[in-house]
Amino acid sequence: MPNEATAAAAAKAVPATATVPAKPVEAELVARLAAARTALLDEMHKVIVGQHEVLEQLILAVLCRGHCLLEGVPGLAKTVMVQTLGQVLDLSFSRIQFTPDLMPSDITGTDIIQEDPQSGRRQFEFLQGPIFANLLLADEINRTPPKTQASLLEAMQERRVTCRGHTYELPDPFFVLATQNPIEQEGTYTLPEAQLDRFMFMVKVGYPTREEEEQILRRTTGSSKPRLNRMFTAREIVQLQDVVRQVPVADHVYDYVVNLVHGTRPGQGVEVPDATKWLQWGAGPRAGQQLIIGGKARALLHGRFHVTTEDIIALAKPVLRHRIVCSFAAQANGLTSDVIIGRMIEHFAQTTPKK
Repeated sequence: MPNEATAAAAAKAVPATATVPAKPVEAELVARLAAARTALLDEMHKVIVGQHEVLEQLILAVLCRGHCLLEGVPGLAKTVMVQTLGQVLDLSFSRIQFTPDLMPSDITGTDIIQEDPQSGRRQFEFLQGPIFANLLLADEINRTPPKTQASLLEAMQERRVTCRGHTYELPDPFFVLATQNPIEQEGTYTLPEAQLDRFMFMVKVGYPTREEEEQILRRTTGSSKPRLNRMFTAREIVQLQDVVRQVPVADHVYDYVVNLVHGTRPGQGVEVPDATKWLQWGAGPRAGQQLIIGGKARALLHGRFHVTTEDIIALAKPVLRHRIVCSFAAQANGLTSDVIIGRMIEHFAQTTPKK
């Protein structure tokens, strides 16, 4: 894994100048977001102990109109994180517990026959499912069969639902935050690559430190419950999402992203020693799009109006880890996707010319 010095060296390869958004309303929203970043995380930390990087990635996904897949062993508060985010942001929230007997209509909704009390005529009326919410928690998404998993594909990509030839728009903003357990395979169904690619981030939720675990025990075994304050409304979030796309990106950052994404594709001309040879399949163009838009959101969260390679490096693993496929030889040698991505970052930090 690259150390902080390596990341900083790559980030300072080309200096960039800050650019302030032109519209006063947007500038005010950005200033509010930068000032509220610490307050927003502190509000979530009333419930969640530690996991600072995980919480920030969830916030980044919200600003980028992206979806998140949280992966971690049971008991790490993955579900609570999503619920807390829904409470802190003034959004409609819905939770679906994915089970083997769940049907697509249980998620999207279905047409039911209703009788008009005046005319007595019967007609179909669409009954919305729990997916019609700003924030959807797909809990243990890999416990339902592929047929039901596929019901989320159109919603995640097009932000709409089709039933019996009729299309229904989902509320704006709309996010899917899903959880899955990586260690238990019995009774689970692997997510198809097409669906994995629709998740902006795959966030790894790790174990707490000793100090954090002691704090968890003190908080969760008492009678007091934290009171959360709502920070942003749905309208403000949509405005911030529009501001994110206006953040400028320098040419050298685009070049860095293209090199990084192409470096994951064997035989594409950008060979990375000790990395590309361990990969069976590389990331598609959507990976580069998510790196750029994620870098823009991260820059705003940190009070900057320009994207640096440091922003890209910080998001490389959550964006790429579920979009690349390691070869059997890599798995036999104990190399994970995170290790390979780390080697690629180190390689480009050494080969990128400083200007």
